[in-house]
Amino acid sequence: MSIQWFPGHMNAARKKAAESMESTDLVIEVLDARIPQASCNPMVEQLRLFRQRPCLKILNKSDLADPAATKAWIDFYNSQKGVRAVALSCKKPSDVARIPALALECAPHRGVPTKPLRMMIMGIPNVGKSTLMNALLKKRVANVGDEPAVTKVQQRLYLGKNMILTDTPGMLWPKIQHPTDGLMLAASHAVGVNALIEEEVATFLAEQLLAMYPQFLTARYGIKTEGIDAVSVVEGVAQKRAYKLKGGDWDFEKAAHTLLLDYRSGALGRVSLETPQSREILLANYVPPVLLGQGKTTDVSVGEQGDLDPLDRQ
Repeated sequence: MSIQWFPGHMNAARKKAAESMESTDLVIEVLDARIPQASCNPMVEQLRLFRQRPCLKILNKSDLADPAATKAWIDFYNSQKGVRAVALSCKKPSDVARIPALALECAPHRGVPTKPLRMMIMGIPNVGKSTLMNALLKKRVANVGDEPAVTKVQQRLYLGKNMILTDTPGMLWPKIQHPTDGLMLAASHAVGVNALIEEEVATFLAEQLLAMYPQFLTARYGIKTEGIDAVSVVEGVAQKRAYKLKGGDWDFEKAAHTLLLDYRSGALGRVSLETPQSREILLANYVPPVLLGQGKTTDVSVGEQGDLDPLDRQ
């Protein structure tokens, strides 16, 4: 299953972000700590590198992610030039209170009355940007919802006298290169429901859980994981919750929905669906589509295109 979701307002938001980047000193990119690289929009990376802007990567929802995997991701990002990474939960005021100081460390030449620090907050849909904005400003300035793409336009706000925030809509990118990225994004609720089939996403999630966190499946649903496949996991959820259709068959659709909700809420446990090591393996094994007889890739994601202007691709 290949998941793609790029509604029209995202393309408009991408163009507006490219315009705003010129007058931005620091990009604050909010990632999902459970899937940091899958939730890292390559368009954001391309735009900020084009303008040579530093980046503060916030691995949000770290309270839902595997602590060991999160630490590995923090080390991975902090090894990159111009990048500072921190793991936190935007729902915790004490975590959010750290952000202004971290931002100033990333752009020490700004943050004074004559040169306020101009920051742009970016990220995929439903990753917690609006929650972060509201917590930073200690008032409701952005709508928060449990569905992707609640925010659809930019807004400019002031954080104290010397810091300016530009909030941007959640954006995916026109072509998700790796199918597993699309499935991880869908499992983590970053994709609109009209672009996915929950049973297929839940089956993918069950496969990952079997490989990495089988003990969570046993603890939550009483499923014995030895020798079973992903479909059996979802069926096991249906049996545990007694989800049955009128004809007596197990309600696979309802069980799939329950498994996804339990993962998203943290009821399953602290789960990370990727690590720097698994990402390295994914990239090493990826074979891009090739134009027949020409030897050129036809599916190169933004951020992997060398010196292309960020607005050259739709």
